[in-house]
Amino acid sequence: MQLIPRYLVNNRTTIVANEAGFVTEYRPVYQKHIQVYKGIDNVLEFKVLNPDQKPIVLSSYTPKFQAFDENKKLIIEQDGVQVTSDGSTPIKGVFKITITENAILNIKDQFLSYSIYLVDANDVPVITYTDTHFGMNGVINISSAAFPGPVAAHSVAAFKEVGEVWVTGPINAEPAINGNEALHTAAIYTTAYAGIVTVQATLDNQTSEQTAWDDVVSKTFDGTETTPVSINVNGVYSYLRFISNVDPAEKITKILVRN
Repeated sequence: MQLIPRYLVNNRTTIVANEAGFVTEYRPVYQKHIQVYKGIDNVLEFKVLNPDQKPIVLSSYTPKFQAFDENKKLIIEQDGVQVTSDGSTPIKGVFKITITENAILNIKDQFLSYSIYLVDANDVPVITYTDTHFGMNGVINISSAAFPGPVAAHSVAAFKEVGEVWVTGPINAEPAINGNEALHTAAIYTTAYAGIVTVQATLDNQTSEQTAWDDVVSKTFDGTETTPVSINVNGVYSYLRFISNVDPAEKITKILVRN
């Protein structure tokens, strides 16, 4: 039997407030990177110390947290909330922020830099440092390793006129990952489009002008649709494509497909 321990602990980081009497005898070799996972709410705790390595009283401060990407673009901005031991008694020097699932939903996996400062009752900011080398910025790693989430959807927007219809290019239906069953969902974005969109499929391993395509399902639009229209297709196919019986230029803005 393999015994694998797992740990349920608070993700706490120590920072140093820029108060009077700052000394530099205490020099940590490095400041840990903060790990943040997509697909779940992440609660981060920070412990604010004075130059004597004692926690400071945060009741007169509002902690401010900011995270930036490599282009210095602000990605996350939140106020900290003081941590309590029993729901009412504050823990001296400790505050937390919650990075919600939605806040980083559309952020790709990457390293961000973060900074924290305190704002006193007179709106005067007080810098905090990640170590006593006076480094203000720490590092956050945003990762989807724990909850990978859905794969990106295929997007098509270009149609080509072929005879009396307009067709898109082929879209890989990814038969290798779908086993014996497969659900393909398409969302069609239109603007005053009146016509019929038909989904075609093929079992050919490669597509060409001689590829045999078969109609799978069709959807009729009357031009009054204001939201995307979905189409579901079941089947293990090699490729899919879409056909319009009228010119879709500037009327079908895009089609998103997820296998």
